[in-house]
Amino acid sequence: MKWFDYVKDYNTISIIVRIFLAMLLGGCIGIEREKSKRPAGFRTHILVCVGSCMTALIGLYVWHEMGNMSDPLRISAQVISGIGFLGVGTILVKEHDHITGLTTAAGLWTTASIGIACGFGFYVGALIGTFVVAITSAILFKFEKRGRKKNCRINLYLEIQGTALLNEEIDLLVQEFKAKNVLVVPPRTAVRENVGLEVSLPYVGNEDTKALLQALRKQEGVLFAMET
Repeated sequence: MKWFDYVKDYNTISIIVRIFLAMLLGGCIGIEREKSKRPAGFRTHILVCVGSCMTALIGLYVWHEMGNMSDPLRISAQVISGIGFLGVGTILVKEHDHITGLTTAAGLWTTASIGIACGFGFYVGALIGTFVVAITSAILFKFEKRGRKKNCRINLYLEIQGTALLNEEIDLLVQEFKAKNVLVVPPRTAVRENVGLEVSLPYVGNEDTKALLQALRKQEGVLFAMET
C-alpha cells in the first residue's frame, strides 16, 4: 500500500490524482441529475466538485509554504457556506406550491464537501459519500415519489345548473374521481338557481388535470369547472 500512502502525501502526483478523482466523483453525481433534467447537471457538479477540491489544495499549499501561520481549512470553510447561493438558483416554486430543486441544491452542497475531501486526501470518505449520494438520488427518490403522488391533491370548483343533478354529481365525484371534502357553496356567478361545489381530488399531473377538467365540464348540468 505504498502507492496509497504516496498519494495521501502532498506532492505533484497526489494533486493530479485528487483533482481528477474530484472530477470523476462529481461527474458520477451529475449524471443522475442530468438524466432527471435538473437545472444543475453533469458539468455543474463536476465544476463544483473540482472547484471545492482546489480550495482544499490551495489551503494545503499555503500551509506548506507558510507553516503554522496559515489555517488550511479556512478557504474550504467558505465554500460550504458560499455554495448555498448556487443551490438557491436550482430551487423553483411551481404550481400547487410544489417546490422543486431542493434535492439538486443539497446534492451540490454535498458534492462540494466531496470535492473538499478529495482535496485533503480523504479518499475513503469521498468515495463513500459519492456512493451514498448516488443511491439517495437515484433509488430512494423513487420511493419518495410514490409517497408524494399518494398524498398530493388539487382543489377544484364546479358550478352546477340547478339542484336536480346535485346528488348525482357528488356521487360521481366521490366514486369515479376519488373526491374528498366535497362542499356545497354559494355560486360564484351569483345566479340563485345555481349551486357551487368545492372538491379535493388526487393530483395526477398537469396534463391529466386538464383532461380531468374537460371531462367534468362535459357532465350534464355542469356549467364550468376550474382549478382553485
